[in-house]
Amino acid sequence: MSTFTLAVVQAAPVFLDRSATVARACDLIAEAARQGARMVLFPEAFIPAYPDWVWAVPPGEGGLLGELYAHLLAQSVTIPGPAVGQICQAARHAGVYVAIGVNERNQDASNSSLYNTLLYIDAQGEILGRHRKLVPTGPERMVWTPGDGSTLAAYDTPFARVSGLICWENYMPLARYCLYAWGVQLYLAPTWDRGEPWLSSLRHIAREGGVYVAGCSIALRREDIPDDLAFKRHYGEEMPEWINGGDSAIVDPFGRVIAGPLHNEQGILYGEIQPERVQRARWHLDVAGHYARPDVFQLTLDTAPHPLLRHRAPGRDTEEPAAAPVAIQPQLDANAASVPD
Repeated sequence: MSTFTLAVVQAAPVFLDRSATVARACDLIAEAARQGARMVLFPEAFIPAYPDWVWAVPPGEGGLLGELYAHLLAQSVTIPGPAVGQICQAARHAGVYVAIGVNERNQDASNSSLYNTLLYIDAQGEILGRHRKLVPTGPERMVWTPGDGSTLAAYDTPFARVSGLICWENYMPLARYCLYAWGVQLYLAPTWDRGEPWLSSLRHIAREGGVYVAGCSIALRREDIPDDLAFKRHYGEEMPEWINGGDSAIVDPFGRVIAGPLHNEQGILYGEIQPERVQRARWHLDVAGHYARPDVFQLTLDTAPHPLLRHRAPGRDTEEPAAAPVAIQPQLDANAASVPD
């Protein structure tokens, strides 16, 4: 496990424009690769945008909320699909791993509901896996449907074992512990959050798990939202220029910030990741190793998929999903806790 460079992209999407946002993401992947990055992380829901209107538009304005949802749905992605294929091609051309937040349509059922998904792509342009946010927060539930445990996984790469949680999933202790028990070394935290206490939380997770943590948020200004979107009026004149200042950061396994936070600015953070420091940090505190008490505490992870519709094939005794999603299985045993050699 040698030292490598991680790139954390703090940028704004081309708001609710899938094609233009994908093109922007591909350019940023290429730029990060030119700077020597081996992996590139993008924010939560980057394609085609984080639906910030859920925090600004009152629930009673159903007409406006429905119009915005339809717009978001039309610009969201399927996995696999043409937009994702472009990102895969960019990763392959650049020779880098990519983790990017997308709004994903539920193509295995109605094709009209959305998941908040973190998509993983390897340096050969192949889809490694996807994680669907388990619990949308507050008014996000008006837009996103919950994922299930079948998409919670960790991935071995040539440079580190990688996984992540989305935004406030990082406040779910049991979800964090699953990542620790998988021996994750690079912990990704794409988000819409910023400021305190979020930055303190990133430092806490790094120290608790003995992991590198990369927090990655969208940096969004008022001008990044098209004037023809009616919800923009709800921000009011008192809203500052920066709707989200970003505050992306990279933290080492001892809880020290080594890059960022990048505030009120778009750009790419670069951090030197040294997997050997993960093992040093866990000498004193290994919460999924010598500091665990499995005789006292036990955690069960259910990674079975829960499809909406199943059908019983003629002449067979077993039920199968009617339209199975992409076959992306966790690559690690849920009980594995070792760090790769």
